[in-house]
Amino acid sequence: MSKKSKNKISYILKISIAIIVIILVCGALWAYQKYQEIYQPNVSLGEKQTTYFYIPTGSTIENVANLLYEKNFILNRSSFEWVAERKNYKKHIKPGKYLLRAGMNNNDLVDLLRSGKQEPLKITFNYVRTVEQIAGKVGNQIEADSLAIITLFNDSSYLKKIGMSRATVLTLFLPNTYEFYWNTSAEQFAERMTKEYKKFWNEERKTKAKRIGLSQSEVSTLASIVQAEQSIHNLEKPIIAGLYINRIKRGMKLESDPTLVYACGDFSIRRVLNIHKEINSPYNTYLNYGLSPGPINIPEISSVDAVLNYKKNDYIFMCAKPDSSGFHNFSETLRQHTAFAKQFHKSLNKRKIMN
Repeated sequence: MSKKSKNKISYILKISIAIIVIILVCGALWAYQKYQEIYQPNVSLGEKQTTYFYIPTGSTIENVANLLYEKNFILNRSSFEWVAERKNYKKHIKPGKYLLRAGMNNNDLVDLLRSGKQEPLKITFNYVRTVEQIAGKVGNQIEADSLAIITLFNDSSYLKKIGMSRATVLTLFLPNTYEFYWNTSAEQFAERMTKEYKKFWNEERKTKAKRIGLSQSEVSTLASIVQAEQSIHNLEKPIIAGLYINRIKRGMKLESDPTLVYACGDFSIRRVLNIHKEINSPYNTYLNYGLSPGPINIPEISSVDAVLNYKKNDYIFMCAKPDSSGFHNFSETLRQHTAFAKQFHKSLNKRKIMN
């Protein structure tokens, strides 16, 4: 082989080696760049170590990327989108509330969002009197807003489906703490409450209600009156329940002051006056016989059970004690009651409680 040919071959080899080296270097650089895109920290939360990220129902991958970037939760949007595309995230978008940690890389972030592993939230019902108040409490914590919840619980066809009416729908709710996921719809919320209601009304409670001669809704309605009369001392609740059952059995009006407050719609009233007893409302138990059409609040479980396990007695009157203890004086006769009532009104006057 001539010297010229050898030089040519040597030149070609050098060029080939150089090209291979360049390819390997470029490949290594590309691989390193992609490694960084996948595993380099990309979640930045400022001074926070954790925060919550909400993905609305119906979101696309573009929506998710926009939300992350607009809220400054990710440093590099394109690297997130590249990893999300490789992991086929667009077909696994799950709405919900997710806990982000500062320093997460794109791989961990996409895995979290694909998994649907949400952070549950706890909702507690207490001291609630209306569906609107429930909707306000719940609508501030789940994806369904308060209007959607109010609309659903005012839908007569839906209420009929779950065995309720607008008057009795409050009986569906039991004061307790419940776990929900953020992306709960109004319908899902209602389904959960219906499930809890059916669980609560087991055969034992149903049997007790029948024995008293009241429906489940009527038990809850009476329990709401007991609750309004006594929200401090549970030991008095069965006595109060027995008193009202005595009035029902004797065909007497319940004459419960809290029903007047509910009828007025002014829950700031501290002293019921004769003018309140004249209000034209089906909830006015001074004008109407029997129970009010529905609950005047969401009674505690202790109040419902106080009705189901009421204490038999001969009382037909009650009046708050004048010592502000929260306890009541109970009477079997109007004469006894009048004397106790005078003491109580005297204490109200002394404290200058006029309305």
